[in-house]
Amino acid sequence: MPRIAYLECARCGHHLSAETPQTLCPLDAGPLYVRYDLDDLRRSASRDNIARYAADSATSLGMWRYRDVLPQAEPVTLGEGWTPLLASRRYPGLRLKEEGANPTGSFKARGLSLAVTMARHYGLRHLAAPSAGNAASALAAYAARGGLSAHLFLPQDVPLANHLEAELYGAELTLVDGLISDCARLVTEAIAAQRDANVPPEEIWFDLSTLKEPFRVEGKKTMGYELVEQLGWQYPEAVFYPTGGGVGLIGMWKAFEEMEALGWVSGKRPRMYALQASGCAPVAQAFDEGASESRFFANAATLAAGLRVPKPYGDSLILDIVRRSGGAVLASSEEEILASLKDWAAHEGLFLSPEGAAATAAYDKLLTTGELRSDDRVVLFNTGSGLKYTDTIAQALRLRRPHLLPRSLPVGGIITPV
Repeated sequence: MPRIAYLECARCGHHLSAETPQTLCPLDAGPLYVRYDLDDLRRSASRDNIARYAADSATSLGMWRYRDVLPQAEPVTLGEGWTPLLASRRYPGLRLKEEGANPTGSFKARGLSLAVTMARHYGLRHLAAPSAGNAASALAAYAARGGLSAHLFLPQDVPLANHLEAELYGAELTLVDGLISDCARLVTEAIAAQRDANVPPEEIWFDLSTLKEPFRVEGKKTMGYELVEQLGWQYPEAVFYPTGGGVGLIGMWKAFEEMEALGWVSGKRPRMYALQASGCAPVAQAFDEGASESRFFANAATLAAGLRVPKPYGDSLILDIVRRSGGAVLASSEEEILASLKDWAAHEGLFLSPEGAAATAAYDKLLTTGELRSDDRVVLFNTGSGLKYTDTIAQALRLRRPHLLPRSLPVGGIITPV
């Protein structure tokens, strides 16, 4: 695994040392990218190494097969990564990347595995983050795995599975009457209060919010490496990615840049499509207006909890990537998302997350308009398992159980008399 050469501000290009934990650029509060010595990587890293790592170690079967392009540290892992790339039975050019196969059921496992790995590497003990749901589940799980404490702030209407997971993994949980933006503010205020109260440095929480530390991007970039490897080290023509905070899209673009520098892939990069819900579409709105950043989206409301981010911290990065790639930012209505979710379950055998259904709904739109053909080589990301959303999806579909379960069940079932 390579040593980090430096951290680089994504806005101004300022360099910082990675010897100590860093959050944002001190000059303009820009997100930080991890940079390696590419000359050294070209000598030591190769595509041949990847299969060898996967064969040599059970911990390298997932995203750690890309250890040549990840920071040098002992992984905190639950087997994340190397998720299936499934061919559609209806559209010949379409593949779906099933991120619901990750630990804790979503793509968040990748970023939080890497972030917790580096937090433990730095000797941090207390990790804090706001979350719309799945990031909280993942942080709680990986903190437990790494022997660290997790402090989570979630909207009070978070899907029940996320709430339950955070509790079971032993995290400290605060439910907030508001959105993820309100949760983020409370994390910042809590850390500031700890510093003002002269809390010992080792007890102060470290903020793992989206793009406010450099390593969640590093974990998410492995999605870019994987999809290219799974396609025979070739780019698809387009990538459809559900976008709330947008770290996955940003991370994949970084992966493409690194792979090209290493000579692992060549050709035209895919068009990147960022997908949002109409009930919370700040980046889609900014894209349509030709703006370089988004405005705060008032009264955000959508079934797709992971897309309910009123103003992503990396909005300018997302917009730049989409435009440079020749892609677009598209928003789908709740009705379109639910219809696509039902369609893919019935016809493809896949229970998508609402966020994933925002991607399939957008794909269907572009087929209808003729911007895409069914044989175009496209990868859609389903960022989480639909099973994480059973309560919210059932409510949206107005499903009710036909009868109440009994208050208690007899031990032994049919063998033991009632």
